[in-house]
Amino acid sequence: MNNAEISEKLVKMLDLRYEPVAVKIVKKGDKIPEGFEEPENNIRHCQSIMRARKGESFVIPAGKHACVVGASSLGLMPIPPKVKEGEFHANIGMFDCSDAAANMIEQRSEFEEGSTIATVVGPLKNFDIEPDVVILVDVPEPLYWLVPAATFFEGGRQAFSTAAFQATCVDSTIIPIVSGNMNMSLGCFGCRRSTDIRNDEMIAGIPYKNLEKMIEALEKIHEGPMQKARQK
Repeated sequence: MNNAEISEKLVKMLDLRYEPVAVKIVKKGDKIPEGFEEPENNIRHCQSIMRARKGESFVIPAGKHACVVGASSLGLMPIPPKVKEGEFHANIGMFDCSDAAANMIEQRSEFEEGSTIATVVGPLKNFDIEPDVVILVDVPEPLYWLVPAATFFEGGRQAFSTAAFQATCVDSTIIPIVSGNMNMSLGCFGCRRSTDIRNDEMIAGIPYKNLEKMIEALEKIHEGPMQKARQK
């Protein structure tokens, strides 16, 4: 399947309200893919995801990333001392003290500093390159079906890692790439404040390499269990 076919199947079977979003991490030494425009103004990773689900595409070099917290986790720039030491997030009022905020940052998944030079973000259906991860944003019910799809062939349980911050950059982009497994997030303070994500929406990140197998599982589930549950 090509990306347009994968996207169409996801939208149809899950009944998604938005386009699946493809994300490519451009590593240091790699060529930035052609055919993508830089955003006019600096943009946060979470903002690029939410705009891409509605049809926009971007290539975002390090200097165009507006959020230093997200950009540093993505390996695009050094982590600012106030972020690393917890002062930045503690001042927002989401942690009791800077040590607690620093503990969150210490435990986050991240790419090595300086290892990446840009992110490429856009609707999966329009991606002519192979992305690293595909992100879905929707209400819980459609995203729930990704869980039985992920466990259809081998069983087991799904474990998701999330935090009060970095729902799209860490939870939905980096963790799926690093772990090789789907991850879900309820959203975070930053994306809920800075994007148009709705109060009832959440986020799922799926390694691109896993998608064809998940599509195969969804096709087996779609006409049986999924319809029974949806027609209650």
